[in-house]
Amino acid sequence: MGASVIHVLKGIDLKIRHGEILVIIGPSGVGKSTLLHILGGLDRPSSGQVVIDSTSVFDLNDAALAKFRNQTIGFVFQFHHLLPEFTALENVAMPALIGNKPRREGYKKAEELLRDVDLGERLEHKPSELSGGEQQRVAVARAMMNDPMILLTDEPSGNLDLEASRSLHELLYNLSRKKNQTIVIVTHNQELARMADRVIELFDGRIKKETKQNQRG
Repeated sequence: MGASVIHVLKGIDLKIRHGEILVIIGPSGVGKSTLLHILGGLDRPSSGQVVIDSTSVFDLNDAALAKFRNQTIGFVFQFHHLLPEFTALENVAMPALIGNKPRREGYKKAEELLRDVDLGERLEHKPSELSGGEQQRVAVARAMMNDPMILLTDEPSGNLDLEASRSLHELLYNLSRKKNQTIVIVTHNQELARMADRVIELFDGRIKKETKQNQRG
């Protein structure tokens, strides 16, 4: 018997404005993370396209797509995926070093970003020496290292306690407002959803509902 084909997403048509905070909600298994991975070029769809600033993402070959992701998109996941053997400063600088930027320039920018997320006193601490909330702040700083056009986050506070979650939500909100940063967030957290400019609810691989709130001109 041949393998059956399961269509996770079914005709999603979505436009995201520059500087917008967009939250994606819905029950488990409806395709939220799949949509985020396709938007970020991590998964190739069987059909359709993603266009970011006039670049048709999936027209790029694998090498060009990897370079585009590194330069254009920042990712923050539920589990921070920090490298345990490196300090906070080294972890944040890593995307710049991978992108062959000068080492001194990378570390200077990494220090500035860590100060922006209130971790200026934790530069030389390794992940095991940081709290869960601090680790996620390092992950956000790392995601911002190459000045991405879009920040994609998948349940960023799902592994944190209430206080750390609220602190991270405030950080993401302020990041969008101060830097006009486009942020797409997959979450079950209603507090985080209320901070968004727009909320879309997925069900059965489709957009079931769209709610506009906190819209900026």
